[in-house]
Amino acid sequence: MHSNSKSNTPGLRSRLLRWLGLTDELVIKLYHGYGHSAHLVIHGHVLTLSPLPRKKYRKSILNNAFALLRLFMVKPLGKMKLKTEWQGRPLETECDKDGFFKFEWQDEPPLEQGWHTLNVQLLNDNGHVIKENKGELYIPYATQYGFISDVDDTFLVSHSANLRKRLMVLFTQNARSRKPFDGSVKHYQLLMEGNTTPEAPNPFFYVSSSEWNLYDYLQEFRRVHDLPKGVFLLNVLKRFNQLLKTGQNNHMTKFTRIVRIIEGFPKQRFVLLGDSSQHDPYIYEAVVKHFPKQIHAVYIRDVYEKNKEKVKDVLVNIEAAGVACCFFSHSSEAILHSKKIGLISETQVIAETELKEKPKVTA
Repeated sequence: MHSNSKSNTPGLRSRLLRWLGLTDELVIKLYHGYGHSAHLVIHGHVLTLSPLPRKKYRKSILNNAFALLRLFMVKPLGKMKLKTEWQGRPLETECDKDGFFKFEWQDEPPLEQGWHTLNVQLLNDNGHVIKENKGELYIPYATQYGFISDVDDTFLVSHSANLRKRLMVLFTQNARSRKPFDGSVKHYQLLMEGNTTPEAPNPFFYVSSSEWNLYDYLQEFRRVHDLPKGVFLLNVLKRFNQLLKTGQNNHMTKFTRIVRIIEGFPKQRFVLLGDSSQHDPYIYEAVVKHFPKQIHAVYIRDVYEKNKEKVKDVLVNIEAAGVACCFFSHSSEAILHSKKIGLISETQVIAETELKEKPKVTA
């Protein structure tokens, strides 16, 4: 409760924060959930300070730098109760001291596949609803393959191996001006539709060492470049004073997040996509050891010369386990490999060729 002597302060503070692109209103931040009948999950954070959605994307370095800084100007609210409803069934949970929460439950098959909307409500001590927000949960179609992809330097040019360059890109670019690797979007789109139909796309999971702070940033990049819509699984939310450590030293938790996905879909075969800048090859080698029958192929983008020979050795071990590997410099090589091992069907190849050969109509 605020005292009467401070009754005008929130209004002034809120206006100042809004001018800075922030809000001190309670926010339920929801991330795309996923699952099947035996295991459904949706995550989120409760925040008392958070950035407002970005509306303008200018080329100004100052604007881009401050927009990035804002993403780390967060204040979580812990130990709050939340509730939602799934197919008429009430669900409850409580966020931890860092404001992070998740709903986990089971359901009876068959479930309707595709995207579902959930309304999540925040409760006060008396059990009254004080805030609510809508989130999405994805139940994949029964397709042959699922795809688990890293983000930085796998399809998003990030310079992860060089902290100075990484921070330079983060601070001077934005979600709309950042660039994907040439051909990477085309590869992902082909994989999404491989051996299935556009109405039942292959599922994509984006597992990154980047923090939940960058969730909207990465979603905007995905949307702008028309990458497959999927589920992002990111790392622990960071505060402003931890900004320089963004995306660093989170490799074991990344392995754990991948394991949860694979365990969540025991009948699904997966393809892993990563890069050579940090620990992806070693993480994927460990995943293959744990789930040799569920991993169909591993793709590693060659972006860091110093790791080249080490990565080749790791991929030899993965191939020895019977998993196809592709160590590539350009996505065109990865596309050819995907065609070779049947991830991309012959009908897609024909359609793609016809599209290229179709004469352009000029005015």
